[in-house]
Amino acid sequence: MEYNTVHSPLLLVALLIPLIGTLGVMFRGKEENIREGISSVSSILLLGTVCFMIKPVLNGQTLVFQMFSLLPGVSVTLRADAMSMIFALVASSLWTIAVFYSMGYMRGLKEHAQTRFNACFALAIFGAIGVAFSDNLFTLYLFYEVVSVCTYPLVAHHQDKEGYDGARKYIVYLTTTAKMFLLPAMILIYVLTGTLDFPHNIHEGVFSGDANRALVTMLYVFCLFGFAKNGIMPFHHWLPGAMVAPTPVSALLHAVAVVKVGVFCTTRTMLYVFGVDLMEAFNLGIPTAYFVGFTIIMASVIALSKDNLKSRLAYSTVSQLSYIILGVALLSVPGIQGGLIHIVNHAFSKITLFFCAGAIYVVTHKKYISEMEGLGKAMPFTFGAFGIASLSMIGAPPVAGFITKWNLLVGSVEAHQLGILFILLASTILNAAYFAPVTYKAFFGKPPSGTEYTKVKEAPLSMLIPILIACFISVLIGIFPQYMLQFVKAVTG
Repeated sequence: MEYNTVHSPLLLVALLIPLIGTLGVMFRGKEENIREGISSVSSILLLGTVCFMIKPVLNGQTLVFQMFSLLPGVSVTLRADAMSMIFALVASSLWTIAVFYSMGYMRGLKEHAQTRFNACFALAIFGAIGVAFSDNLFTLYLFYEVVSVCTYPLVAHHQDKEGYDGARKYIVYLTTTAKMFLLPAMILIYVLTGTLDFPHNIHEGVFSGDANRALVTMLYVFCLFGFAKNGIMPFHHWLPGAMVAPTPVSALLHAVAVVKVGVFCTTRTMLYVFGVDLMEAFNLGIPTAYFVGFTIIMASVIALSKDNLKSRLAYSTVSQLSYIILGVALLSVPGIQGGLIHIVNHAFSKITLFFCAGAIYVVTHKKYISEMEGLGKAMPFTFGAFGIASLSMIGAPPVAGFITKWNLLVGSVEAHQLGILFILLASTILNAAYFAPVTYKAFFGKPPSGTEYTKVKEAPLSMLIPILIACFISVLIGIFPQYMLQFVKAVTG
């Protein structure tokens, strides 16, 4: 594909919308209707701005906006290409849904510090959009750190010992790995190549053909571990620990921003810093696929042992994130496509699951799966949506996750990796083992002795409608996958 670079201030507009929304929330924080109205309008404006970029990007244009330059080859520059649009569309559309859900959740539980919550939420989206539209590794690193800092107050929202412990673990893991691995790797890449800019083609990378193999391999490993938001074991402990946060924050962490920032940065770096050709020549891809395959299996096994619903979902996320990296690491076209499309598929399905967990807690104050037997009859829409989103995580048609699993299976066959094929099949069985009992017990289990659900009903419409919308989109992108796949196919050429 031929690329036509076009200067576009739309990129700056998209970046500024959540930032201005943050300021609006802070200045009008005492008036909750106005505060939440600002958040809602900001999210809708951001989604509309991102949608304006779809047509030119699909027509082969690369939209660019340089903010300022620091050194030759080092600048803060924004860029919208096919891969950018995958993450930007996910972050902007899910922010819109999450804003409306958060209103019902935070008001329903009469949570404190709602102004701070909304402001930090918008700032996290500001960072995520910056990551999505980064034109180079320096800009990517800058906004990656913005997301880490802005989400710390959200994880510590309850301001109790558990909240502070979870937030401390969260910030220490993410900032330490970035400083220890990612920052030195970025500096050394610049010294070796003279640039941090992403090329337009996933085959090129920034290294020359005579690059030192051992040094490039070391830099690759540093980048893989440096983006610890990707949840790869052993740098995954921050993610389950962050589940002490309110459910909308968990949804933000798992579906909208944080972990998606991690896997997007990882795959962006794999494809556009190292490049498919160099990764294949230096045999970096397949070992990475097996390495993250261990995370896929082990996280699924741990998820089986968790009775706390949010903890089970957290370890599910650790597992599911590695599907994205595994697909790209296969270096085959179907594998890369399966990995990248899972950024979208996992986001809509996982946010549905967390929204359902939040609705259950608001209505019943129940956190444990063993306490939810028979609850499905009182909350059929919530548990029905949970069941459908679970099917997506398992990879069953016609929900979105099936497209992911199909492409990954085809990609592993094309790469002649039967071991990866076995990992994918085993993980699918494990997915079913830890998801299916939740829905089954809710609809067909007997309530605990002495418990009656006659007064239990669905969560408020402000929560239920976002749940159903997210669930519906998860099914829609499973039945009509071609819309998002056109961006993925543009990435692979």
